[in-house]
Amino acid sequence: MQPAGHQVTWDEFQAAFQAQYLPPSLVELKQREFRALQQGSMSVLEYVQAFICLSQYSPEDVDTDPRRAARLLGGFDPTLLTHLGHRYNSFTELVDAAINMEHHLSQAHEDQRRKRLASTLQSGSSQRQRVVHRPPPRICYIDMLQQQEQHCGTQHHPSSPQSSTSLRGNQRQNKKKGPKRDPAPTEGHVHYTHIDQIPEGEPVLASTFLVNEHPTVVLFDSGATQTFVSRSYATKHGYHIDNMKTKYHITAPGSPIDTNQIVSHLRLCIGTEEFYVDPVVLPNQGIDIILGMYWMKEHNVLLDITSRTVQMKSSKSGKVMHIHLPSHKHSSHTVNATEAQLIEKIPVVFEFSDVFSEELSGLPPDRDVEFAIELVPGTAPVSQRPYRMAPDELKELKLDKGFIRPSSSPWGCPALFVEKKDQGGKRLCVDYRPLNAVTIKNKYPLPHLDILFDQLAGAKVFSKIDLRSGYYQIKIREEDIPKTAFSTRYGLYEYLVMSFGLTNAPAFFMYMMNSVFMKERDKFVVVFIDDILIYSKSEEEHKEHLRIVLTRLREHKLYAKFSKCAFWLKEVSFLGHSLSEKGVAVDPSKVKDVLNWKQSETVTEIRSFLGLVGYYRRFIKDFSKIAKPMTSLTKKNAKYVWSSNCEEAFQTLKKLLTSAPVLAQPDVTKPFDVYCDASGNGLGCVLMQEGRVIAYASRQLTKHEANYPTHDLELAAVVHALKIWRHYLLRNTCHIYTNHKSLKYIRTQPELNMRQRRWLELIKDYDLEIHYHPGKANVVADALSRKAHCNVIEARSMVRVICCEIDEIEMPTEQHAELYSLIIEPTIKDQIIAAQKQNKGMAHIRDEINERKKACFRLDEEGVLWFKNRLVVPKDMELRKKILDEAHTSMFTMHPGSNKMYQDLKQKFWWTRMKREIARHVSECDVCQRVKVDHLKPAGMLQPLAVPAWKWEDIHMDFIVGLPRTQKGYDYIWVIIDRFTKSAHFIPIKNRCPWNQIDSELSIPSSDKWPGGKSKSDPRRYAEGDECLPLAEFAYNNSYQKSLVMAPFEALYGRRCRTPLNWFGPGERVTFGPDLVTQAEEQVKFIHSNLKRAQSRQQSYSDRRRRPLAFEEGDHVYLRVSPMKGVHRFGVKGKLAPRYIGPFKITERCGSVAYRLELPPHLAAVHNVFHVSQLKKCLRVLKKVVDTSQLQIEPDLTYEEQPIRILDQKQRSTRRRNINFHKVQWSNHSEEEATWEQEEFLQTKYLAGPTWTDAIGFPPEKLERAVQWVPHS
Repeated sequence: MQPAGHQVTWDEFQAAFQAQYLPPSLVELKQREFRALQQGSMSVLEYVQAFICLSQYSPEDVDTDPRRAARLLGGFDPTLLTHLGHRYNSFTELVDAAINMEHHLSQAHEDQRRKRLASTLQSGSSQRQRVVHRPPPRICYIDMLQQQEQHCGTQHHPSSPQSSTSLRGNQRQNKKKGPKRDPAPTEGHVHYTHIDQIPEGEPVLASTFLVNEHPTVVLFDSGATQTFVSRSYATKHGYHIDNMKTKYHITAPGSPIDTNQIVSHLRLCIGTEEFYVDPVVLPNQGIDIILGMYWMKEHNVLLDITSRTVQMKSSKSGKVMHIHLPSHKHSSHTVNATEAQLIEKIPVVFEFSDVFSEELSGLPPDRDVEFAIELVPGTAPVSQRPYRMAPDELKELKLDKGFIRPSSSPWGCPALFVEKKDQGGKRLCVDYRPLNAVTIKNKYPLPHLDILFDQLAGAKVFSKIDLRSGYYQIKIREEDIPKTAFSTRYGLYEYLVMSFGLTNAPAFFMYMMNSVFMKERDKFVVVFIDDILIYSKSEEEHKEHLRIVLTRLREHKLYAKFSKCAFWLKEVSFLGHSLSEKGVAVDPSKVKDVLNWKQSETVTEIRSFLGLVGYYRRFIKDFSKIAKPMTSLTKKNAKYVWSSNCEEAFQTLKKLLTSAPVLAQPDVTKPFDVYCDASGNGLGCVLMQEGRVIAYASRQLTKHEANYPTHDLELAAVVHALKIWRHYLLRNTCHIYTNHKSLKYIRTQPELNMRQRRWLELIKDYDLEIHYHPGKANVVADALSRKAHCNVIEARSMVRVICCEIDEIEMPTEQHAELYSLIIEPTIKDQIIAAQKQNKGMAHIRDEINERKKACFRLDEEGVLWFKNRLVVPKDMELRKKILDEAHTSMFTMHPGSNKMYQDLKQKFWWTRMKREIARHVSECDVCQRVKVDHLKPAGMLQPLAVPAWKWEDIHMDFIVGLPRTQKGYDYIWVIIDRFTKSAHFIPIKNRCPWNQIDSELSIPSSDKWPGGKSKSDPRRYAEGDECLPLAEFAYNNSYQKSLVMAPFEALYGRRCRTPLNWFGPGERVTFGPDLVTQAEEQVKFIHSNLKRAQSRQQSYSDRRRRPLAFEEGDHVYLRVSPMKGVHRFGVKGKLAPRYIGPFKITERCGSVAYRLELPPHLAAVHNVFHVSQLKKCLRVLKKVVDTSQLQIEPDLTYEEQPIRILDQKQRSTRRRNINFHKVQWSNHSEEEATWEQEEFLQTKYLAGPTWTDAIGFPPEKLERAVQWVPHS
């Protein structure tokens, strides 16, 4: 209640009103209805009115005018949308255009209809000849646009009296002219009013079609005048009944009927066409709807009583449609009486009774995809003569279902029949093997059963749906229909729908079903060809999931077979498996076939049996080992002998299949257990989780694997399990149990063969622990920790007996004594236990364990604190550092990365923030920072130089070296480039030419900086002779530069230089005009802006591949160095070469990306300012810095590797010569890093001739230190 005098605001009133009369569930329902709204059979005005009313419940979807227009446009009929286009941003503009376009299309269709010739209909009785040819009744309705401001209810529903304009057939009235009422007849006639009145064998056409999405019995009655509807049918489906002023007097069997009621705007679907009818209501009619003469005349309908076919012309494609009608007692889209009663009792399903048809009738609707048969290029048609058939097969062949038609195709495959397992009838199949052999195969994959069943974890409620003749619900592409032709005794026929036996049919059907259920797959729907499984975790979820699936089937006009469907089950049989909340089991109905299987007498029968049982091999432990005796009989050239081993395997498989366990569904958030075993017969694995079996796997050994040692076979079983269950184990923790103890230490074994190394690389990808368990021991913690200890007393007695026996044989012995010093230190575990007792925080955890507040912690018998199976390390920084140093820097670990180090330590130890401390310890390791590679982008963003203000104020210079010597002795090119105009001078010089000589000859002023330019490419190809260099300079200066948007010559002189191709230049008046100075200044400004733009573009390109990095004064950094010899030449040696030296202190920041370092005296020759890309931050400064004085660092931050010792030599022979190799130890590296080098390379680069020649004669054992290394001068 509001206080007195309080004035209620509009927002308060709106909130209170909605809370009282608009519950959230209704709003959510209307929002879903709005987002799924499509025009369908509604007119544009109806659709717009429905759109406006429903959009009020979802204002966020239409908050702007363009979004409102886009949402409206997306729901238009595809035909209308094709003419409209997609260029509308205004809602009002789109509505006006749609209305005008609909009127234009309607007028065009009406003009075409008037030009058709009316067909003469023949009636079968005298009563049918007394047809009153008067126009049907028509009703006037309120215009749609007027209703939008007056009423907004369920106006888009067909049953609303204010929801439709006047209709005639499929055409709507023009709203500008206003609706007109045709004079209603006062008399009418109907031949039959109830389905039971039709005598058996009476030639009438009655079938079931969809009317407003409801299955409806429709009678084509040429003896009736108007279109009639049953009152009970209209009331049942909630259709609104209007009263007319004119009363009808209907002549009907029994007694006349007077009525003045009509149902407006019913949408009738016949085949792929939609029609709108306004039937007159009959009070006692048993038939749902009767289509009379006026409707059939309007739509040019021809009735063929003999073939039970309705012929009419499609208003969409203009093609003539032939619709076959089965008997009214077995009509399409309906179910029989028993099934109808069952459907009405099933929740949700009763709303979709039209989805469960009794029999398909006519061709399926046009879909977005049609089945195509693509042939190998150059294929000629194949034709074969028909097979002979039994009398009952010939009778079945004569039944025309409307899916085939006579053919004159050059193709022809023989037809045959197979038994239907559910009905006992026969299914027509065609032997399409000749056609399949020349068809391009569709590679669309069928889903794997294990992947399908993995989705069912946690599901408790199931429903399954099986489509009725699924293949027959897909049309074949028109040009491919002749390829499906088949030959029979009665002629050649061809399929209009996808037939059984076509090679690409399963893959295409799977593709279509995946397209239909794309949004629902892997959420609550499993689809395998025409079988659909819906699974949910609760009944409330299942109700929604089932409604979504059935809606999808209705939308795509796919029909299911009710007798093969099952709903609301706790356990369901699907694809030969029994699915339930407990997991996956073998379908008991399939096991009967195995139990009744008799002893196989041929290899084919053995293959059939193994194929059937192998389908369930995941339920049978060691399947391959058990089946090996039978499998060996299927090998090529194997003699067929059914031995006792085969019989034993045969009976064992049958027994194991009948007692197969229920396999649990995996939970990928929990760890897995894998049990592996290997023997001479094969490999076996079991996947478990929380003590429940998930799957079995096994395979037989190959011929080569049978020769593997036991250790390799056991490891092969582990690898086999990791490969087949990779999708489970790759990103999950798993425990591997094996009865081969040595596998437990596979990661720490020093020597492995090549096969084990290859497998170990695969094992490293998994987060797994290998445990040992005895062959017959239970998998419990006690059994895993059980060990055999030697009896010390017995060992001592054995030593005493041996000593007595030695004395008896009087063996001479020598007595002596050795003194050793043994220092006993506590182990890491003892130190941790001692630290636990001294730490106060551990006492607090012990108290919480006693109070059962810490479930993850436990105390053993000695009072040691454990976290699960890991020893708790207290907060003792010295102790933790000792553990980290042992795990990182000891000779048994060799500086692992943070992740590897964490994985190693977490198996035995635990403390809070353990992973963070390990990462910090590794990042602060001095050795790792100096040696390991950084896989990062180069540091330092590009810092472009300032653009010069005028020409030739700032220059680049560089030297091109390594060129052939010219006749005048020049072998270098000195390149000087103006940074502003990019014009260049190429000056030939000689190697080792003194700088003062060049300075004096060219009169070059001194400068402090000579930045490098971009001159290392173009002149090289012109430096073949002295006379070519001026031409190269001219070509460079007169060529277009992208950064200038002109040539350097034009930037320098204001015009391009003339060439034979550019001989036409400006005249003297332009060149020497009075505006020359102004033009030059404008050109300089133009060049300046172009250079700035080019610098900005180049900087953006460069910064994409770089990263920002900055340091502060006082920080310590490492300095990057590199050996002068290529890293690729030395393999391992190159990887272990020091990449950084230091650390050194930063004393000054020079600009944005350069720093000055405090270098030691032995690096005085090196310039102490470095770019940021050459530096790496030192995270921890050691008290003792590594001595780098032995590394002779050059000014360019390189050091030269020198050979210091020859360790060995060998010779390799080729066809033409012998090549000598020497094993060389290099400076700064140990003997283990020595490399083999060719004698020719060492002789040329490092050794003087006589010294090397003397060294060759030394034997290998004396080569070490035998050569005096004399580098070339």
